[in-house]
Amino acid sequence: MRKQVIGKVISDKMQKTRVVVSETLRKHPLYKKYYRHRTKYYVHDEREESKIGDLVLIEETRPLSKLKRWRLVKIIKRSEK
Repeated sequence: MRKQVIGKVISDKMQKTRVVVSETLRKHPLYKKYYRHRTKYYVHDEREESKIGDLVLIEETRPLSKLKRWRLVKIIKRSEK
């Protein structure tokens, strides 16, 4: 089973590539305060169907370029724009 992540598209300026950010809550080990941890993923979008603001499901795949190791599975929710 490959890893799957839900995130939001924050950039669609490259051809067939989207930048997706995933946010999780983490607890600080010493101070016990929760904070938001953000991770950026470079995602392959073959048909260029996702746009900025879309909520998407991405899946781990073989390396496609220097930074791209994820591919778009489906668009969960379209942006309101």
